[in-house]
Amino acid sequence: MCGIVGYIGTADATAIIVDGLQRLEYRGYDSAGVAVLNGKGIEVRRDVGKLSNLRARVQADPIHGTLGIGHTRWATHGIPSQRNAHPHVSMAGDFVVVHNGIVENYLELREQLMAEGVNFASDTDTEVIVQLIERYAHAEVEVDFASAVRQAVRCLRGAHAIVVIHKHEPNQMIAVRIGNAGGVALGLGEGEMYVASDIPAILEHTRRMVFLESRQMALISREGYALFDLDGQPLVGDVQTIAWDPVSAAKGEYKHFMQKEIFEQPRAITDTLGGRIDFEHHRVHLPDLNLSAGHALELRRLVTVACGTSYYSGLVGKFFIEQIARLNVEVDYGSEYRYRDPIIDRQTAILAITQSGETVDTLAAMEEARDKGGTVWSIVNAFGSQAMRVADGTITMNAGPEIGVASTKAFTSSIVDQYLLAIYLGQLRGTINDEQRVALVQDASRIPALVSKALELDEQVHQLAGELYHFTDFLFVGRGLNYPIALEGALKLKEISYIHAEGYPAGEMKHGPIALIDENMPVLAIAPRDGLYEKMISQIEQAKARGGLVIAVATEGDTLIAGKADHVLYIPQTAELINPVVSVIPLQLLAYHIAVWRGADVDQPRNLAKSVTVE
Repeated sequence: MCGIVGYIGTADATAIIVDGLQRLEYRGYDSAGVAVLNGKGIEVRRDVGKLSNLRARVQADPIHGTLGIGHTRWATHGIPSQRNAHPHVSMAGDFVVVHNGIVENYLELREQLMAEGVNFASDTDTEVIVQLIERYAHAEVEVDFASAVRQAVRCLRGAHAIVVIHKHEPNQMIAVRIGNAGGVALGLGEGEMYVASDIPAILEHTRRMVFLESRQMALISREGYALFDLDGQPLVGDVQTIAWDPVSAAKGEYKHFMQKEIFEQPRAITDTLGGRIDFEHHRVHLPDLNLSAGHALELRRLVTVACGTSYYSGLVGKFFIEQIARLNVEVDYGSEYRYRDPIIDRQTAILAITQSGETVDTLAAMEEARDKGGTVWSIVNAFGSQAMRVADGTITMNAGPEIGVASTKAFTSSIVDQYLLAIYLGQLRGTINDEQRVALVQDASRIPALVSKALELDEQVHQLAGELYHFTDFLFVGRGLNYPIALEGALKLKEISYIHAEGYPAGEMKHGPIALIDENMPVLAIAPRDGLYEKMISQIEQAKARGGLVIAVATEGDTLIAGKADHVLYIPQTAELINPVVSVIPLQLLAYHIAVWRGADVDQPRNLAKSVTVE
């Protein structure tokens, strides 16, 4: 899911909404639509493809009114089509909704509603929201607009940004935010109000904005807004004035781009899932990979080449692809790969991971692979980049622009892309059965909400960082899938705070690094309740026995670890394979907050560049 824009006032809503959606095109999308309330009711125009198609449709068949909502969509549930494009209308035509996020329990809700006689007009998960609102509004004991929305959103699992309009409420729209599926910004005007998923959409019209927090609802009218929690208790909004400067405006409510990009991860992951998972049939589709089933069966080896953070992402992906697709995976530094005359043939696939798509070392490795007859794929964030153009097939991260030099949302998005690649290869190679495939896809659908939940650690991590920022050395340890996360956590800390940090597989701690552990060496242990949990507990005890200060990343409800570590950062329970996407969140937050406490330049750390284009 992608961009949301809404307007209520005295001007032509359609023009404002479509222009606002245009400013959100950078987020990527496959369809777009607009709904406007006029004197006759609610009229909707939707189209597939670029926003220019929607503009042409609106020009050919105009709609006029002063209240409306619009959306650009990345498909998650249901293929890109007019019927699946947002906005979605309730069966009786009284309510219209746009939505960012994934309704994790949509199949269950859809079955309930169909049993009650609801006819669905799309294949999307979003439509259950608008049908639920109508169900509560038209129940035996009818409730008002706000109460119907409130009751409906309480039924949803996952993280969501939702905007709703009502045919019989011409002076009101409602916006809701649950978790971090995307931002919801209210723009304050004179006799008019705006709502958007990102600031650039409405900055032309107003600089005064209020940002919804998780589990908040706004009732928006021409005269202003009223803010409530999901229990209906009134709240006070914090009005912020956004600078006209494009860089400051893009940061919005955040102090730094890195902070913004950390919190954009649920939305970025939702967008990278978009269009690739058929949630109804529980299958993954990666058409841009250009891979046939026959070629997939021929493959004997995959080599991932990458640099820095992308290299650590590849180490996580190795677990996915080997376990799910049963294909041998090697992970190599792009800067080293071509210098040892690597062995490559048609049965070898080369996977290049690069946020910018212009990293010179990775591009050189891709050229080496092509020259030797290998199949070359890329996972990139920058559409149209060199790595995308030279590859035989591509998976785009769809994370949106990443401005901070230290990569965050591109890291987690690329991990999720490799998870999808593993399932896709498993389908083609026949290495997973139907039951396994369904479980893997269901786990994927939960990732945005799990990441959103982990982001709730922010204030706790901020306080912890205030106790840790004066240390000069850190040791990060993890096992299995979380060993690469230990490497990534150490890299983030050293990149932006200039503190020396090392990442190690926890089992290697006693083979050298344990000599360094004392009261001046904090040890950050990633210890979720997985198959290696007991071994991680042993490593924590060894660190404590030598006077180490231990900070543990652990699973919610783990009381044992609370008695062994000095500080515990609890993350939600996850399926074991997808745990790294969640366990990295507190490490990103910790690096960020320590850097802020130290007064470092978070977004532009010294000696580093976002895209490394020289060898």
